[in-house]
Amino acid sequence: MIYEFDFSSVLAEWPQFLAGAWLTIQLSFPATVLGLCIGTLCAIGRRSSIRLLSRACGFYVEIIRNTPLLVQIFLVFFGLASLGWHVSAFGAALVSLVINVAAYTCEIMRAGMDSIHDGQIEAAECLGLSKAQVYWHVILLPAMENVYPALTSQFVLLMLASSITSQISVEELTAVASHVQSDTFRPFEAYILVAVAYLALSLLMRIGIWAFGQMVFARRRKIKVMG
Repeated sequence: MIYEFDFSSVLAEWPQFLAGAWLTIQLSFPATVLGLCIGTLCAIGRRSSIRLLSRACGFYVEIIRNTPLLVQIFLVFFGLASLGWHVSAFGAALVSLVINVAAYTCEIMRAGMDSIHDGQIEAAECLGLSKAQVYWHVILLPAMENVYPALTSQFVLLMLASSITSQISVEELTAVASHVQSDTFRPFEAYILVAVAYLALSLLMRIGIWAFGQMVFARRRKIKVMG
């Protein structure tokens, strides 16, 4: 059997694909920012000398990393509704993605913080830096720079994983492809187009995160070159 490709009917639905791509970005960008912030705070909590805080953060990380994202989405969307808290599909998807990526970010950032030698911290303290300055300049920024490639990959995976939110009727790219293929009877073409769109979004996201890293770590790179 020879299959004849015909993208004309699928491409005619480009406004729907554009809207789906925009919704994917609306999910991914805030989830990335919030996940980074919450994950970093959780990493600090896991390294805390307060045992209860450390164990609570560890418990959260283990629960999230060892359960499927789809189950987490269902728990937020259907679970909260059964308790009387009605959350929109978009809101439930965003909360689920933030909770999920924050747990993985926590472990990545914790590994970065553990890579900082104690001698560097002691040297900063001897120079009279405050605890906040030590944590920001000597621990957090260098740690993030060390694990920046891993963080980038994790955030791209988050964007790709947003496709699962179509299961609760979030009209992102995958959901749009499902609607288009059911209308045009061209599933192969519809999903090829969506795959290309995800590839383009992944490349744009990597470029954006790389550019952000170039700005944030510019001073440290200059110091390394001078050293």
